[in-house]
Amino acid sequence: MNHNPILRSIDTLRGPAGRIEALLNTGQPDAPYAAIVSHPHPLFGGTMHNKVVYHAMKAFQAHGLPVLRFNFRGAGLSEGTHDNGHGERDDLRAALAWLQQEYGLPILFAGFSFGASVGLRTCCGDERIQGIAALGLPVRAGGREYHYSFLPACGQPKLFISGTRDEYGPQAEVEAVVATAAPPAKLVWVPGADHFFAGQLTQVQLALSAWIEAHFLPATVAP
Repeated sequence: MNHNPILRSIDTLRGPAGRIEALLNTGQPDAPYAAIVSHPHPLFGGTMHNKVVYHAMKAFQAHGLPVLRFNFRGAGLSEGTHDNGHGERDDLRAALAWLQQEYGLPILFAGFSFGASVGLRTCCGDERIQGIAALGLPVRAGGREYHYSFLPACGQPKLFISGTRDEYGPQAEVEAVVATAAPPAKLVWVPGADHFFAGQLTQVQLALSAWIEAHFLPATVAP
């Protein structure tokens, strides 16, 4: 039976800082996973409507998965104030709990930039999360440094997609971070892309889709 995805505004998602604004793209009734996508730094305009976030959502949706996007505290209509990545982990935990309660399915996570950093820290080791994709992983941005010393203990399948001209994630530094990650960990470079993958969002979507297919949607053998 065909199932046309529906976009729903979620009014029941609450975190420690109050209401969390969220959108749900419904999936196929027999979807094997649910997915969640988090956005870049809210102090620099990052919201769940970011183009990279949208394309990541489309990659999951193309495989029939329900996808939740949400705004961290202080972004959009989400209540609270920005907390430098600390309280944002609680926002993500609240969104994960809502998605788990709604669907009862294992979860795939994707995050872009600040959302990737927060997501890795929050999702690594969480048994509900079966796979983690970090898009535009930040290493140095606006005087802030991002550290990933926990990655050697992060056993879930991980995908890293970065541009070779990412000003916040230089190639050598991103490669060094990914090299510390527990396997399986795959790094995909988008040639010539900047941090926001301007003009190259299709490549990001294709790389994410290929990873989803390879790890989570194995092809069935025809009789």
